[in-house]
Parts: sequence; C-alpha cells; structure tokens
Amino acid sequence: MITNCIIIHGCPSDAEKAMDPETRTYDKHWIPWTAKQLTESGIDVATPLMPDPWNPVYEKFKEAFEKCEINENTVLIGHSCGCAFLVRWLGDSKRKVARLILVAPWKVTDKDDGYRKEFYEYPIDETIKNRVGRVVMFTSNTEEEDGKKSLKLFNDVLGGKIVGLDNHGHYTMNDIGTDEFPELVKEVLEADSKNN
Repeated sequence: MITNCIIIHGCPSDAEKAMDPETRTYDKHWIPWTAKQLTESGIDVATPLMPDPWNPVYEKFKEAFEKCEINENTVLIGHSCGCAFLVRWLGDSKRKVARLILVAPWKVTDKDDGYRKEFYEYPIDETIKNRVGRVVMFTSNTEEEDGKKSLKLFNDVLGGKIVGLDNHGHYTMNDIGTDEFPELVKEVLEADSKNN
C-alpha cells in the first residue's frame, strides 16, 4: 500500500528560475497539480525545494531529502536531474521503496559545468531494481538527444516500464502546455507493484 510520495524537481539554469526559498517547496510545471491529485487520493506528498539546484551538489540534496519520511511504501518521483539524484541515493542508501518514477531523466553532463559533472557522473547500482517494487520512466519523441541517451543509461541498468508520450519534450510547462499529468498519477496509484 502506497502511503507517501516524494517529488524531487529538476535543476533550473539559475537562481531566478528556482522557487522562493521561503516556501521550501517547488511548485513548477506538473508538480503542484500532481501533488494535489495524490493528496486527494489519501497519499501524503512532499515536494521539497532542493538547495541551490542551479548548482546541484549531491550531499546538499541528500541532507535536504533525508528530512522526508522514506519507507517501503514510499513512491519516489524525480524530474530531470532529480532522477539522477534519486537513483544515486537509492544506490548509496540501499533502501527499499514501493516505486521509482523517473520523468524525463537526465544523466548526461554538460562539459562546461563542474557542478553537474560531479552530480551526474556516478555508476548506477544495478541492485536498485531488486529493492524497488516498480520502476517507470517517462520520455517523449520530442525529448532532447541527451535526454534520450540518459533514459537509455538508466533503463539499461534498472529496466522497468518506459512510457513515451508524444510531444512532451522535457516535461516542462513550455513543452507539454499544461500543468496536468494524469499518466503520472495513474502510475503512482496503479495497484500492480510489478515491473512491466
């Protein structure tokens, strides 16, 4: 039974594009709508604002993330660089969770960005798939090539179900044109806990 969900956002290009640190939550793209739908379904949802996400540092993300409740009935959702963080954390922590859902996962480094190089370049722990009830990855035919490469890097090691939605790009508001993401809500609420 799913009891709670944690959504880890992506990494904006600069501080101005991040949310107000006073709120300590992230409310862009499909995240607020998804959180509302899941809350109405009886699932506790956390959408923490990661520290300085425009210059992501794994240890800082980890410290903020581990303030959330995480157990075998938790669903972890990442968007973009949030996916890279969650996969690394699951490999480091060896924790069990109900589901891991990666939305437009990213793991390809920008050569000119030392922060992202450090953040993305780690080996994916193949034992994660033995500790996660279900792995789902969302992609699109209009995703950038580095995003498609990133999806393959994760999927080759973790397996799981790939959901491809046409014309969703990198799953930002600009790409999908709406804040609604019913396909994601369905994957969280799906009763079957097996990988497809």
